[in-house]
Amino acid sequence: MIVRHLHQAEKTSRRILSPDGNWESTRLLLKDDGMGFSFHITTIYKGADFQMHYQNHLESVYCISGTGEVKTLADGKIYPITPGTLYNLDQHDKHVLRAFEEMKMACVFNPPLNGKEVHNAEGAYELDADKLT
Repeated sequence: MIVRHLHQAEKTSRRILSPDGNWESTRLLLKDDGMGFSFHITTIYKGADFQMHYQNHLESVYCISGTGEVKTLADGKIYPITPGTLYNLDQHDKHVLRAFEEMKMACVFNPPLNGKEVHNAEGAYELDADKLT
């Protein structure tokens, strides 16, 4: 059994800060844990407005708190995000995420992340990213 506590993990190398200052993510479950997916609690900072395109991963995102929106670039649709909203990037959707206030999100990635991933120039995570030490 794997048991971890968010507040403890936030004080370790499992807490990753984005280089662009838009988010931070505490990676509670990673590839090395052998579950077949990774699980993160991610904070999107108020005012964040950035594009992502997970070409190598599928992601499911559940909003715990805060408000914002996600816009899919292929069709220009805008989806409001409020507590209780689940959105799933099941088509490797290129999208823009905007935070009207700080948002706390629970995120699941398949395939699982190694731990140190941050977005590349395309807004994706690399498959061969470094592992946490």
